[in-house]
Amino acid sequence: MDQRRIYSQAPITEAIIDLRIAARTEIDLDMLRRLSEATQDRFPRIDPIYEATGKMQVKPGISASASAHQIQLGFRAISSDAKIVCQRQLTGFTVSRLAPYESWEPFRDLARELWDQYRTAVGCDVVTRIAVRYVNRIDLPESPVELKHYFRTSPEVSADLPQLMEGFFMQIRLPQADIGSTAVLNQTIVPSLQSDCTSVVLDIDLFRDHALPGDECALWECFEVLHDRKNEIFEACITDAARELFD
Repeated sequence: MDQRRIYSQAPITEAIIDLRIAARTEIDLDMLRRLSEATQDRFPRIDPIYEATGKMQVKPGISASASAHQIQLGFRAISSDAKIVCQRQLTGFTVSRLAPYESWEPFRDLARELWDQYRTAVGCDVVTRIAVRYVNRIDLPESPVELKHYFRTSPEVSADLPQLMEGFFMQIRLPQADIGSTAVLNQTIVPSLQSDCTSVVLDIDLFRDHALPGDECALWECFEVLHDRKNEIFEACITDAARELFD
């Protein structure tokens, strides 16, 4: 299997590089805001990132009550063409590349450059989790469609049931013991942008959350391993009929 296969019409809608760090009291939102503003020439739009939580209380004989609040986790910086998003949070750092995706090397190099700035600013010396995630939207020129014609990994419906599916969501977790990682595959049908087509999302998330090296060079070598394995998994999930759609 050629894990470096390049497609002229790759179905990637979003590529993500993510690093999580141990919580540190020295990191505050002002620090992250200043860091985001330092790259505002390349990422002119800066938005806050919030997490919302809610609580409902139900007691016998008393009317139910509900409350909600939100906390700010960091900032999201967006490039002028809205194709690159950099998230700097209190507990981690994420870079996303939206379609059209070019190739791994420039995406990786940009993520590493922005990570170096983040790591230096927050004084991070412990990374707790790293991940590479690729979201693929595959438009199949049939509706309805026989999924097994395009996918080697797809839901199996009992022969005693109707075979026509209007939708599905499937998640598979696959330990990758040889590289100390875990792969999470999400596959689902989404609304198609074209008539007489079926659009399927194949979301591949590879992460490692233990025995991470402290050395930066070794850490980014781990990203290379995750990326190569992502390619292998993608190729293992599709058939030649799907490949013809991308060439």
